[in-house]
Formats: sequence, C-alpha cells, structure tokens
Amino acid sequence: MQLGVDFGTTRTVVAYADRGNYPIVGFLDTNGDTQEYFPSTAAVVDGRLVFGFEALDAASRGAPVLRSFKRELADARVTTDTTVRIGKQDFVLLDLVTEFLTALGTALERSSTIGQRPGRCAVAVPAHAHGAQRFLTLEAFRRAGFTVVAMINEPSAAAFEYTHRQSRTITSRRNQVLIYDLGGGTFDASLVRIEGTDHIIENSVGVNHLGGDDFDEELAMVAAALVNRRYDSLDRTERAALIDDARDAKERLSPQTKRMALEVGNEVVLVPVQTFYEKAEPLVLRTVEAMTPLVGDLGERADLAEVAGIYLVGGASGLPLVPRVLRERFGRRVHRSPFPAASTAIGLAIATDSEAGYRLTDRLSRGFGVFREMQGGHLVSFDPILRNSEVVSPTQDTVITRRYRAAHNLGVFRFVEYASLADGEPRGDLVPFAEVRFGFIPELQDGRCLEHVAVTRLDGEGPIIEERYVIDRHGIITVELHDTDTGHRRTFSLSS
Repeated sequence: MQLGVDFGTTRTVVAYADRGNYPIVGFLDTNGDTQEYFPSTAAVVDGRLVFGFEALDAASRGAPVLRSFKRELADARVTTDTTVRIGKQDFVLLDLVTEFLTALGTALERSSTIGQRPGRCAVAVPAHAHGAQRFLTLEAFRRAGFTVVAMINEPSAAAFEYTHRQSRTITSRRNQVLIYDLGGGTFDASLVRIEGTDHIIENSVGVNHLGGDDFDEELAMVAAALVNRRYDSLDRTERAALIDDARDAKERLSPQTKRMALEVGNEVVLVPVQTFYEKAEPLVLRTVEAMTPLVGDLGERADLAEVAGIYLVGGASGLPLVPRVLRERFGRRVHRSPFPAASTAIGLAIATDSEAGYRLTDRLSRGFGVFREMQGGHLVSFDPILRNSEVVSPTQDTVITRRYRAAHNLGVFRFVEYASLADGEPRGDLVPFAEVRFGFIPELQDGRCLEHVAVTRLDGEGPIIEERYVIDRHGIITVELHDTDTGHRRTFSLSS
C-alpha cells in the first residue's frame, strides 16, 4: 500500500492511494472512536515513552507530556545528539521521533482503518526546513521501518491536492496557484505554476515558528486574563488542560460564533470571539507579510491576474479569521481546501501514485554556501554554492563541482544555509552546520586534529582541490573534498 504521511506539529495525518482515490486513514482513540489523525504527542508513563492517543490519555491523568515536539526539529542548533526533556527525563530527539513513528506504524497495523504495516510512502517537511531537519525527519522514518520514496515540501504536496480537486480553475491565462499552508507549528507558502500534470514551484517562503499552537496560546492567555490570572502562573496540569480546551474551542469556531466557553483551573469563562480575534489577527498578518516575495508589494491589493486562486490548507487555516483577513486583502479568489488538515497527506499519496501522472519541479527554499579563508586567514569570503532559487529534481541528484588551486596550507570551510542573499553576502536567517578543516598539504593529511593549526599562505604552487556537492532528491547535501595531487579526500553529509 502506498501512503502519504504528513508528520504534523500537533497531528499526523495519513492518506493512501486507492485506484485514483486518496482516502484518509482513520485511527482508533482510547475510547474506540475513529479519528482522522494520530496525535503528535509524547508522554512518560512509569519511565517509558507513550505516544498518540495513549499519550493524550496519560497527560489528562497528570503524566509529563511533550506536545508539538516537531518544533524542536526546526531549531537551528539541532543535531543527532539533541535532547528534549519530558518531566524529569531527557530523551534524544531523534530517538523520540523514531519511537513516535514506530508507534504510528504499529497503529496503522493494529488500530486503523487499513490494518496494514506501512509500505512505500511519501513524507513532507516544511518548505523552509533546513538541512538538519530534513535529515533527521528522513532518518527517523527509515529507522521506524517506513520505505520513503519521496520527501516533498508541504505546500508542494498540497498543490497536488489542489489540482486533483480544482483542475477546472486552471486556464492558460490563470495557471498559477498560491498555496497558503498554516499548520500547527509552521507557516509555508508556495507559488506553483501548473501546466497539465506538471507542477513547477516558482518560489516558496516560510516561518518555522508560526502556527496553530500560537493561536491556542493567545486564546489561553485571553481566557486567563478574563479571570485575573496570568497564563504563565498556572501549574503544568492547568496549562495543559487550558491549552487543550483552547484548541478544542478554536477548532469548533464558526463565523457565527460569538463566545467560547473555557475552563481556567476550576473557573468557567466566556471569551468573546472578537477579543480573541484582536489578539490573533497580528499572527495572521505575519503570514501575509511573509508572502511578500510571492505576491509583491502588499501595501495595496496585489495583482493576482495570473493566479487561479489562493488555496488555504493546514489545520490552523480553519480559523474563520484567516480566510476573512486574506479575502480582505486578496479578494474572492481565496479558497479553503475541503480537507485542510489532510490536504498535504492527500497530495503526498497522489505523489506515490504513478498512475496519477503528476510531476513536480521544486526549488530550494534556503540557499547553501560556505565561508572561506582568504589572505592567510586574515579575511573571510562567502561562496554561495546553491542559491535558494536553484531548481532541484525529485528523481535525480543535483551536482555542483568547484576546482581551484589551493593558496593556503589548510582549508577552513564554514558551511551555512541562508534565507536570502544581498551583494553576495547572506542575509536574514542563517543556519550554521559545522566548521570543516581539510589539509591542503601532505603534512596535514595524516588524520591529525587540525583544530589549532593556523592558516598560512603557501610560498609555492598549491595542489588542485576539487569540491563536489551533491543535493539528493530529499534535499540532503553531501560534500566531497578531494586533493587531486595526493588523492586525499573526505566525504560527509552536511545535514547530520
């Protein structure tokens, strides 16, 4: 069975390909009811980790809990050794995500509407995910027994679902779709040009820490303030209960709702919807601002003449405030997916279906480059290896080679991902990987530690050095450094 697995911040949704249809998998909760998601939640019970509905049940009884642990993967400092704390215990994040996905696989087999172990699957990551997040996500799926055939940016996958349902809106004059993806923990948007079954990603933007969790917290703070309490003064159990209450109330909101009933501790409070919206609207406006590179100057209504529609996906886009703000800005061409929380999973399932015939040409959402030593180590220059507009293939590797004659005894490579480039220098969000040192002379190629070796300029002619960069179809970068004179080389992944 071919699956699309959307590992979400608050909920993980799975869809599958079935003769041209793409149903959503149902999971049994602890009450025996079927839900169209598996909670992305971990809890500790008697010193061991439990996940999903079992974790939510344990949390309701006071067990230490960690919600939205996917957000930890977006931290610029995350590595394979990064730990997270649940209660009084520390867990390696990669191990925790692996165990969660293992629990998901068990649930697919034992307590789902398909009753099968996971087979071939496509998985998603935020469009603005950095390399380490992509690597750790892919590695966790592999360790958990999933056969990953594709890793696709979340809004790119949602574009497949749009075309599957809304192909009649695509014309020769309006053949672009703007995917607005507001999930539980991240916001992404992609401008997609659609030519038949071909999907070409023109550009993508994203904010790694903006999603439904933030709206839940705003609502919880409003409710606490109405009973003269501070949200951060509540104990752990009270906060967890209030956040759950806020999420449920938010998801039940309709355009006609005037008030929401929440419990703060033992007190019931009626929160005026308009009061909540006043606090939440700046969050929506942040998503609009983030879309500037896709739609131009947002000071006035943008010219969307070539855009067939703005397609709202992601669970948090169900908040009525979101389409209201977007329609005020962009007019009537704002459409919400009939399955906003499952749109990405459905698109991923379509991607696994060879008979669907859909093809994707994506672009990097983040640039990749290296700071190099100059003038005997006294200056540093920046070399943008892969620009964030680089077209990448979902089926084959992209290879870039650099060859030059070494001018120094030692190469110090400081690899980074960057959000934008101005005057040849990285700007905005910068994510460092590691500092790699590579000896350019035989004396420094014997495996010794080069950390304290000073960079000096060579008196004579240096060797020819070759750098070979490979970005695979999952967006994971590998580099090989090679001294072509001596044969000395080093190969490593820049995502781990």
